[in-house]
Amino acid sequence: MKKRISILGGGESGAGTAVLAQKQGWEVWLSDAGNIKEKYQDLLRQYGIPFEEGGHNEEMILGSDLIMKSPGIPDKAPIVKKALEKGIDVISEIEFAATYTDAVIIGITGTNGKTTTTLLTHHLLVNAGLNAGLAGNVGKSFALQVATELHDYYVLELSSFQLDGIRTFRPHIAILTNITPDHLDRYDYKYENYIASKFRITMNQREGDIFIAGYDSEPVREGLKRFPTRAAVYTFSQEKLDRPGAYIEDHRIIINIINKEFDMYINELALQGKHNAYNSMAAGIAARLLDIKKESIRDSLSDFKNVEHRMEFVAKVKGVEYINDSKATNVNSAFYALESMTAPTIWIAGGVDKGNDYAELLPVVKGKVKVLICLGEGVEKLRETFGDAIEQIYHVNSMRDAVSSAYRLGQKGDVVLLSPACASFDLFENYEDRGNQFKQWVREL
Repeated sequence: MKKRISILGGGESGAGTAVLAQKQGWEVWLSDAGNIKEKYQDLLRQYGIPFEEGGHNEEMILGSDLIMKSPGIPDKAPIVKKALEKGIDVISEIEFAATYTDAVIIGITGTNGKTTTTLLTHHLLVNAGLNAGLAGNVGKSFALQVATELHDYYVLELSSFQLDGIRTFRPHIAILTNITPDHLDRYDYKYENYIASKFRITMNQREGDIFIAGYDSEPVREGLKRFPTRAAVYTFSQEKLDRPGAYIEDHRIIINIINKEFDMYINELALQGKHNAYNSMAAGIAARLLDIKKESIRDSLSDFKNVEHRMEFVAKVKGVEYINDSKATNVNSAFYALESMTAPTIWIAGGVDKGNDYAELLPVVKGKVKVLICLGEGVEKLRETFGDAIEQIYHVNSMRDAVSSAYRLGQKGDVVLLSPACASFDLFENYEDRGNQFKQWVREL
């Protein structure tokens, strides 16, 4: 008798898992409490997979042998709680798909930098001629690629939500960029729970595997003691450390691994800024450990194009630059963006507060930000934090108003920076929608 898997969520990961599960002989049922996009409905119909939207058939779901939960669905969701109470295992797409591939897996997590590091690592592999897939939080569904493509390597961007749903998942190379407070609303507002979630990326690693860790992040350093791993540990840091890895010296990134050394001047990197030097070091260590040639690494690090919505130059209008950093959904990401500003800044911020401590931004806001435009929710907290540091603070309820206000207040030589430090779900579908609206209204100026 076929085993049944129920899939909660009909987006990229859900639809992809449904196809893989069917190909592997499971009886599949997909259920989404909301609406399923037409492209995913078409995919499910193409493979003859039954599905429902607008609610959950509990009898079908709770009669399953296994449940795959999409990462956006919290453990506190009623249907998930009922499944767990019944003893049904609830896993992530990453866990399910990994059991059906023998490819080398490079898993990348961290509060900030994981998307750029994932794209950069994939770029390094592909440019070196390796057959590598890109998945997780970016690219196409990991499960769908395992079902329909054949890759020798997978580079996966992994969120804490995806890692919460793993049991046996084991990346051959794991990268942890950094940890700062984020998504605390999903972790009972306990930072230690969020840190533990990030370190799940190493929990199944064995001898012969590799763990690349951002050593300048204190929670990562502490976590290396709290969560020991059997993998070989490599670190990257601003400082030269007495351990293998990468560091910065004399305006160069230096990768210091026995028989695999590499160095490159920072001004040659395609991605500028301190945070991008970290991303380049992490990806570079992985590439050298995979024996990718130095010349190929140098070429890839110098010609890489960054991800959309991350410090993306949009336009220059009447001498004012507009930069889209919509992907900055937490305080630490916004810190990096503000830190890199070298001109008077009109900062557009705000949205759904995830337990943010905006006070951490005060050192980079003072003397740099001349105007704060608060967008959507969380206005009072922003006013309270920055009222003494920023002369002009305004509140708007649409991206159109935010852009027009910035245009009215901007002077030649200024920068308008969208770097919200918040989630986007009050006024926008997601951070991409938020960034696209910003770009649309800027281009109409």
